[in-house]
Amino acid sequence: MGATIFEDLQQTEYKKAWEYQESIFDEIIGIKLHNRENQNDLKDITNRLLFVEHPNVYTLGKSGAINNLLINDDFLKKINASYYKSNRGGDITYHGPGQIVGYPIFDLELMGLTVKSYIHKLEQAIINCLADYGIVGDRLDGATGVWLDKDVPGKARKISAIGVKASRYVSMHGFALNVNTDLSYFNHINPCGFVDKGVTSMEKELGAKQDFEKVKADLLNHLVKVFELNLNN
Repeated sequence: MGATIFEDLQQTEYKKAWEYQESIFDEIIGIKLHNRENQNDLKDITNRLLFVEHPNVYTLGKSGAINNLLINDDFLKKINASYYKSNRGGDITYHGPGQIVGYPIFDLELMGLTVKSYIHKLEQAIINCLADYGIVGDRLDGATGVWLDKDVPGKARKISAIGVKASRYVSMHGFALNVNTDLSYFNHINPCGFVDKGVTSMEKELGAKQDFEKVKADLLNHLVKVFELNLNN
């Protein structure tokens, strides 16, 4: 497997990051199609991994229900948030300051992964990172993402959401890990379509704000290990 380029986009508006992702996504698919048709002129595919922190935004996946957004346009303006209908999988979620959003644009075929095994590895990297901080994350049957106390009635809560798109086995969109996130923004949605489960953050679980840059570095290291990436910054 070839190199993976990592970029930290810092604070970037959702639409701008989405368009950037799509340009890389289209480029990789273009190279894959070229290679299939030109066996004597093969071009290298370079996977990309983007980290970003978005201003307040709600995004609805292609299988989501708009009634899981519990507020109207006027209230969105009042709380300084925007809304986008996305082409990723999953239902509705929130992105905002204090949250690490990761967008891996990977050729899953090149990596020997199915979409299911890819999501499993994303979850595992996040679970491993949380373990470094003494937080026990787990998977919840029938749902993506990373959860805490999944088997405790009334206490199951999500700390990381996952929603991906894949075409020709190239991935885009990805995950969001709540680090120092303002959880009040989740009050205005049914997160990922669930009405009976909560949302949490590392700050809430540990009782103090976390070093955001350190968590980013730790999470990146775990993604590199789990996916066995050859990283170029």
